[in-house]
Amino acid sequence: MEKGINLEERRRQVPAIAAAFARRTNPERARWLAALCYLKTLGTSFMPMDLAEIALAETGNHRLSARAVSHKGALGVWQLMPYRARSHGYEPEDMADDEKCAAAAVRELLSKMDMAKGDLVRAKKLYCGVGPAANAYETKRRQFRREILDELGKLGLKEAVVKQYKAEQPS
Repeated sequence: MEKGINLEERRRQVPAIAAAFARRTNPERARWLAALCYLKTLGTSFMPMDLAEIALAETGNHRLSARAVSHKGALGVWQLMPYRARSHGYEPEDMADDEKCAAAAVRELLSKMDMAKGDLVRAKKLYCGVGPAANAYETKRRQFRREILDELGKLGLKEAVVKQYKAEQPS
């Protein structure tokens, strides 16, 4: 388990994530998904916000639906392709289960981190793929990141911490 400020920073992100999610789904579901972003990133180098912005970019326009299916066949809130879900030990139908989908999304992001040689920004872009669709996805993801950061600011998060998150630069 993580200690100190990192754990506290993670906890502070949850209400901001829930507020951003609540604009797209009901408050109860928003809190549930925000909690999953916190729980599933524990023990990783990822922050809850990293997982949340992917969910928003993937299914924010679909009410963060667990039943969302893309035109290419990606499934669940975090939109994993069936073959990618299997590569992480899940069946495609498991992606309708928010907990399993979030866990698979973390595993997918970890695999993208390897591909991106540790560059989190690039890993997030690779989460979507490559080419024009990935570029459009990256633009959306950054917009959602700013939305969560704005919520963090409303909650009184110290400016220095907000600046740390805003420091993300495109790769």
